[in-house]
Formats: sequence, C-alpha cells, structure tokens
Amino acid sequence: MKQETREEYQKGTRIEQDSIGEKKIPQSAYFGVQTLRAAENFYITGLTMHPELINSIAQIKKAAAVTNYEVGRLDKKRTDAIVRACNEIIAGKLHDQFIVDPIQGGAGTSLNMNANEVIANRAIEILGGPKGDYQLVNPNDHVNYGQSTNDVFPSCGRITSLKLLNQAISQLERLYEALDKKAEEFDSVIKMGRTQLQDAVPIRLGQEFRAYSAAIRRDIQRFESSRQEMSALNLGGTAIGTGLNADVRYLQKVVRNIALMTGLDLIQSYDLIDATQNLDGYAFVSGAVKTCAINLSKISNDLRLMSSGPRAGFNEINLPARQNGSSIMPGKINPVIPEVVNQVAFLIIGNDMTISMATEAGQLELNAFEPIIFYTLFQSIETLTFAVRTLVDNCITGITANVQRCREMVENSIGIITALCPHVGYDRAAMVAKEALKTGASVKELILRDQLLTPEELERILDPYSMTEPGISGEPL
Repeated sequence: MKQETREEYQKGTRIEQDSIGEKKIPQSAYFGVQTLRAAENFYITGLTMHPELINSIAQIKKAAAVTNYEVGRLDKKRTDAIVRACNEIIAGKLHDQFIVDPIQGGAGTSLNMNANEVIANRAIEILGGPKGDYQLVNPNDHVNYGQSTNDVFPSCGRITSLKLLNQAISQLERLYEALDKKAEEFDSVIKMGRTQLQDAVPIRLGQEFRAYSAAIRRDIQRFESSRQEMSALNLGGTAIGTGLNADVRYLQKVVRNIALMTGLDLIQSYDLIDATQNLDGYAFVSGAVKTCAINLSKISNDLRLMSSGPRAGFNEINLPARQNGSSIMPGKINPVIPEVVNQVAFLIIGNDMTISMATEAGQLELNAFEPIIFYTLFQSIETLTFAVRTLVDNCITGITANVQRCREMVENSIGIITALCPHVGYDRAAMVAKEALKTGASVKELILRDQLLTPEELERILDPYSMTEPGISGEPL
C-alpha cells in the first residue's frame, strides 16, 4: 500500500484510484472507487438493486471463479476466497454494500463493478489483508476474469427473471385452482349473462368462473414459455459476444457450472453475438406479464360489477369484507382487493411500454438500456405475484353467491326471450320484448296472454339450466 493510503487508513478512509483519478473510500466499505462514483452519478430512484439481482450476480461470479480455476486461470487460494465471499452474499450478507441505483448509465457496468469490488474486498479480508489491497484479489483481474459487464449483467438479469417468474407461476397456479374450485361450487347458480352491460341470455355463475380459470391457465402457459426465453445466457461472450479474453474451455463450461449452482435450467445462447445485442426476449416476457395483468384486471372489473350494491347494484356475489370503505358513510364496504389488482395492471401496462422502447433502442453490438428493462420488468413480475397472492387469499376463496337474487334477475329479464325465437319467430319475440320493456310485464305473462305457447311448453323452453347449454332450449338433445 502507498504511504498516503496507510495514513488515510488510520483516519477511517482509504484512497483508491481508477482511470479518472483518486477518491477517498470509507475504510469500512467493501465497495470501491468505481461503485462510489456510480452512486454519486446515478441517484435516480433512491433505491438499491433488487436483492435477487444481487444474489444472481454473486452466483455468476462464483461460477466464473470456479470455472477459471478448473481451466487453470485462477489459483486455488484466490478461488476459495472469492467463492466464500460469493456464498456470503448469496446468503444475504453484504447486500448493504450494493449501493448503486437500479437505473444507471453504462449498460450495467456500475452493478458489475459494485459486485467485483465487494467480492474482491471481502476475499482480501478472508485472506488476511486490508480492504483495498488489490494485489491480493483484484476486482478486474481476478473476480471479473474472462468476463465483461456485457455478458455478466444480461445473464444475471435473466437468472433473476427466472427466479421471479417461478414465484409468479406458483401464485398463478393457486389462483387457477381457486377459480376452478369456485366454478364447481357455483355450477348450479343461474344468473343473467350480459353483453355490453345489457341483459343477454342466462349463464351459470360457475361457467363465468370457469372462463376466468381458463384465461389464467393460458397465462401460466405463457409464463412457462417466458421461462424458456430467459434460460439462455450470453455468459462467456464477454464484450460483444465474440468471447474475447475468455478461455475457450471457460466459455464451454461456465454456463453448465452456473446451472448446477443455481438449480435452474440454464443453457448457453447458440449465438452469443445475437444474445448480446438483441433483447427481444425481455419484450416477450414483459408481453406475457402484461397479458396476464390485463386478464387479472378484467376479472377484477367483473368481480366489482357483480358485487356492486349491495342494495342498488347487481348484488349477485359477495366479496369478503376486508376493511371499512368510508370515513363518512357508515357500513360501506369497498371491493378493495380487485381495486388494487386493477392498479397493479395499470402499472404493468406502463412498464411494458418502457420495456418496449428500451428494447428497441439498442444500437449495433449492445443495448445500453438493460438497467431500466430490469428495473421495470422485475417490478412488473413481482407486483403481479403479490397482487395474485392477495387476490386469492383475500378475495377469491371467500366469494359467496346470492343465489336467489341471481335467479330473480333471470326470471324478470327480457333476455330470456332469445330462447323463444326458434319457437315463436324472431319478429314476434321482438314485439314481446318491446312490450315487456315498455309495460314492465314479464315475458312469460305476455307469451301466455297471447297464447303463443302453452304453460308446459313455456316452462320447458325457459328452463334456466337448459338455456345455459348448447342446443335449442326446450328440445331434447
């Protein structure tokens, strides 16, 4: 160490230098000069990196060190120290030393160097040296050996996305099962179907919930495809995908090692140059998340409508009461869980636009805008996961049906006239519907008054359950 550095060490700081110049670093800090510059340059969100992203980059650094040791590019002493430092980070330690903002210039260099410096300084400490003594373990020459930000940062982003997608799929599976269970429970509940918010023809409440579960099943399938998109890493491609400065044997082994360490189904991209410059996979994943959010929002809209009232609305179902709905209106209960799901959907839809623009904005061999892609994509996946969890636990499982109210609206609706068209003709049915709407008389009353059908025929045709199945109501299949 230089003399001035030793003097600063006694004062609680150390001096580090990079290509820009020297800078004082707190002696207690595991980060170094490049990290501190980044923290000063990019105070954008006021937040720090997602903890899973920190864990993922530590896993990559661990795999890289092990692989470099296996191919003879890193000695055992340094390898063991780096691996131990990485394991500590993966276990949740030293996360407070990752101080760079999620949104940053430099295509992720700030996070990569933050990880390199923290791991190097912890490894130095493990080897008995003082932080900043980079002759023992160097952030660039040892921790980052055979790597570039341009293959490390995208790879840790994909690994993090995989982890978050797995959590989201788990919650979506729970939602699918909860909706499917309600479909069975409500299968005998007859209610009025509506198109454009106007009375249409009868439907079973269970059929509506079955349709919701079918939509969520498709979302799960899209998320499964998204996992495949995120499983291919450009790790080993270094700066632009050509693999410069990476041992060929390292390139061949590193992704296999990271897959073994993480337990994830990871493969190396078949074209590392393509994988380094093109980020369409993130747009694909964001699109799947957005589509799911749209489905969740539509379901939430329906739940709010069907539970509206209770006296002056549809009042077909009851949502679990979760909190007082007003500071001025006693007894008012709001559909707060579907409302929060709607808001998460709005957020995700906006994030998808950001991801689309950032994905398109790359030039030539690199897209510099992965930081904003990761920030918004992780937020989208995670907020969707939490929204689904609260929707299942605090809403879906506790929904009950107002059976009598549903049936009364069917019997008093003009919409049942549709079932009579094959028996009395469209024009005659339309005249009955018009008179019923004008006078308030029921469709049944008018049909019987005009002797268009016998009471027995009318009851058979207007059987509510038969009107919710294929075929001509009132005729045997």
